[in-house]
Amino acid sequence: MALLQISEPGQSAAPHQHRLAIGIDLGTTNSLVATVRSGVADVLPDASGARSLASVVAFKADGTADVGEAATVESSAYLPIRSAKRLMGKGADDLEGHWLAEHHRFDRSGSVPAFETAAGPKTAVAVSAEILAALKARAEHTLGGDLVGAVITVPAYFDDAQRQATKDAAALAGLNVLRLLNEPTAAAVAYGLDQGEALGAGSVVAIYDLGGGTFDISLLRLNAGVFEVLATAGHTALGGDDIDHALVAWLLEKSGLRAFPDDAARAEAVAQARQIKERLSAATSVDVDFVVNGESVWQGEFAREAFDALVSPLAERTLGLCRRVLRDAGVERDEVASVVMVGGSTRVPLVREQVSRFFDQDVLTDINPDEVVAIGAAIQADALAGNRPEDDLLLLDVTPLSLGLETMGGLAEKVIPRNTTIPVARAQEFTTYKDGQTAMALHVVQGEREMVSDCRSLARFELAGFPARVAGALRIQVLFQVDADGLLTVSAIERESGTVASVDVKPSYGLSDGEIESMLRDSMDLAAEDMQARALAEQRVEASRVLEAITAALDSDGDEHLSADERAAIDASVIAVQGALASDDRDAINAAVQALEKGSEAFVERRMNASVRRLMAGRDLDELESRNN
Repeated sequence: MALLQISEPGQSAAPHQHRLAIGIDLGTTNSLVATVRSGVADVLPDASGARSLASVVAFKADGTADVGEAATVESSAYLPIRSAKRLMGKGADDLEGHWLAEHHRFDRSGSVPAFETAAGPKTAVAVSAEILAALKARAEHTLGGDLVGAVITVPAYFDDAQRQATKDAAALAGLNVLRLLNEPTAAAVAYGLDQGEALGAGSVVAIYDLGGGTFDISLLRLNAGVFEVLATAGHTALGGDDIDHALVAWLLEKSGLRAFPDDAARAEAVAQARQIKERLSAATSVDVDFVVNGESVWQGEFAREAFDALVSPLAERTLGLCRRVLRDAGVERDEVASVVMVGGSTRVPLVREQVSRFFDQDVLTDINPDEVVAIGAAIQADALAGNRPEDDLLLLDVTPLSLGLETMGGLAEKVIPRNTTIPVARAQEFTTYKDGQTAMALHVVQGEREMVSDCRSLARFELAGFPARVAGALRIQVLFQVDADGLLTVSAIERESGTVASVDVKPSYGLSDGEIESMLRDSMDLAAEDMQARALAEQRVEASRVLEAITAALDSDGDEHLSADERAAIDASVIAVQGALASDDRDAINAAVQALEKGSEAFVERRMNASVRRLMAGRDLDELESRNN
């Protein structure tokens, strides 16, 4: 008799079968794919043994593409596409002044810029999809089966648009995204699982991530399998590329050359600088033969001390961000139990020395800093695929910038403050501003400033069709929900009628690390001015409320309850408030409003008495007694 294979609904018929899942570090310069095999996470090499894949793509006229080292050979009129990650989630306007625009031709006809290639226009999403597809193919070939999904890492400062663009690229590559994971959090997963017991419950860990083009510093608290990001900060144009360019400038000065003859010579010089940097990570001095267009233009010894002098300003800038993230998290340096080094640029000895001195402890470099992010992603993917049912690992990332709504007066009301742990849902109640209002326009914004004009607009939507009531009578609840991937949904409900509206925030372009850094810096540098501007705006809103109420009352029955002289006095006070509103003088606005309110007291009292009389009109004592009985 044949036996039937029985399984629970939604569960595998082979419950003990290992599900194939991968972790992908989608990098600006290089990308990696890793997986867990026999309980150990490791990076998967290609057929030649190379563990990383250059994030370079070259499209051919037949629509196919070369990825990695094969794409670095310039075989057409179009340059191979590098650093496409920098344009993920960006708009055409973001190309202005961007270095990529100097090296590539772009189709800017749409809202999203596209690289011009032999196969036609290709967006950064399409380029990233080719890289992800190559990593997927490598994993499937190595593991010998289909994948259930992948965890893909993104920089901590990627916003909604950039995260969504990453998901879109994965979909184009045929990958099921189990989760997007912040790169610092992935590094914490790699180290936290391996060394969590040694660190102790409640320990604070610093993730220092200095890559080829960006820098991130995050503080995480590790406790009973929970990885909570306390605070994070970062900066663009801080990384190994900056070291390379500083070294190129030094070599140019030594050689006596004022400039490079062409782009090819500059690219060759950058490659030489990178080799010198890597050699000095292990040696105290190196002999240099600086070659430009095949000709040796300078020969000499380059000592570690001279190299350190070039690196020191960059390292000091990263330490400034370390100071800020400690302040944001309310953590003292001596509370940091461990410092994890991530990114190839942390191999530079001076960087390790300065970070070690700053935190007054040895830094962790047990796991290859180039691979630690991919390994952490693989561990998380293994858990999400269901291969570790006993694992109760929980990851809690944070929002990099505050999310909120525009309120009257152009004010930004923060609903979810920056550095709030995600996933998160926060609700706040608002009300109507005018009598008879039956709709409300909601404007979702992102940023730290007090005025909407200084924040970034994310989305607009309208809640319409609720009942007309006097101003302030209705209660409208607005709910902000940020999921585990950092994507935002905003919904609004009017409680009396049950009217509902919502929007998924998927803006057409994103913010760079530098723009976010600038927004945070401005919020601190301009805090005093912002609070004064907010106070002035709030004063104007309140004055406008009073002015509108008095004006409506005067138009309704002002002549009935006021003499000509009394009406003239109130009209003069109204004009005074209107004049004060045109100024930036809070005291003048406040004084004018108080004068209007005081001058209108008798009018308000007469209207109230008249209203009571109208309610009582035509009813005798017997009628009132019968109604009460």
